[in-house]
Amino acid sequence: MSFEDQAKAGERAMRSVFPPTPLLRNDMLSARYGADIWLKREDLSPVRSYKLRGAFNAMRKVDLTDAVFVCASAGNHAQGVAYMCKHFGVRGVIFMPVTTPQQKVMKTQMFGGDSVEIRLTGDYFDDTLRSAQTYCEQAGARFLSPFDDEDVIEGQASVAVEIETQLGRCPDHIILPVGGGGLSAGTRSYFADRVGYSFVEPSGATSLADALAAGAPVDVSPINTFVDGAAVAKIGDRTFQRLKGADPADVLDIPEDRICTTIVEMLNVEGMVLEPAGALAIEALADVAERIKGKTVVCVASGGNFDFERLPEVKERAQRYLGVKKYFILRMPQRPGALKDFLNILGPEDDIARFEYLKKSARNFGSVLIGIETTRTSNFDRFLGALDAAGFTYTDITNDETLAQFVI
Repeated sequence: MSFEDQAKAGERAMRSVFPPTPLLRNDMLSARYGADIWLKREDLSPVRSYKLRGAFNAMRKVDLTDAVFVCASAGNHAQGVAYMCKHFGVRGVIFMPVTTPQQKVMKTQMFGGDSVEIRLTGDYFDDTLRSAQTYCEQAGARFLSPFDDEDVIEGQASVAVEIETQLGRCPDHIILPVGGGGLSAGTRSYFADRVGYSFVEPSGATSLADALAAGAPVDVSPINTFVDGAAVAKIGDRTFQRLKGADPADVLDIPEDRICTTIVEMLNVEGMVLEPAGALAIEALADVAERIKGKTVVCVASGGNFDFERLPEVKERAQRYLGVKKYFILRMPQRPGALKDFLNILGPEDDIARFEYLKKSARNFGSVLIGIETTRTSNFDRFLGALDAAGFTYTDITNDETLAQFVI
């Protein structure tokens, strides 16, 4: 059978486990970009991501008698494998880093029930992966890769099968998030040259772009792990074989802070809860705005496993990217009325979000950490001009990542 036929067969088999995820037209985005924009809602799958598709397809193809499946994951892949182990009634051993948030551990256990055993080992994912692979060698278990497996790739292609069926035709353009490449490799292998593509990576983990430039997968460590669902240091060998013909111009990267603006907007406006990787494709619309005008476009919202304890950080990052929140180290004179003079500089739309004395740098001056929120970026031009006119000495540390991680 062709890859297309195999993907269709896998998609049909999945219907005994879960229904197709919705493909929904988004009026707000369609009006904004002058296109017919649809969202493929993988955040509405039983495990809130597409990862159960690949796990299902890989498991259905092997003899399940006494089968033991093993994976190493701190997120969506672990939950997809756990869900399918319970469905098939097989044993699963899931290795997770010791540092995995308890919420993710609990959800994985909930999906797998008595069918899975969770082993917390290693401070870093590479250590966890080695432990999982060693266990497979010793126990004769089957290791289930999150992306670098032909059956997994084929299973992820069921997303494309559903899109074509639900839309009644191929879209003109599809926007896909890229981590290890399973979803994008499967989708590209299914649609081939029938659609246009945009492959989107977080700026801190450009494994596909670097692989295309080098002609082979390369390790791009160290990576920024904020977009945890797509933060992969090296794209898979098998996935790259299916993606190596992609046009490098079709591969985009988006700064992590910028992704946060879409998470916040989709939550506030659409009521959609997206994890950072799930927002990648939607945020990329701005980068291809001219290319997609008048076209039918599908963005794959790949996941919605968002820990709301991260929301303050996401909001913070979004505000900093949009330029409506800044942090300064201010040299404050140690004299009566100095603080009042500073407060009088603030405009009607400016708020103090942080005020903390760090130390007295001299008898007459003290260093103060100040965070300012406002409603428009132009307000900072007036604010900084007023600081200069009043003779205040200050340093903008908003984009100083090294300093910010210690004091913000």
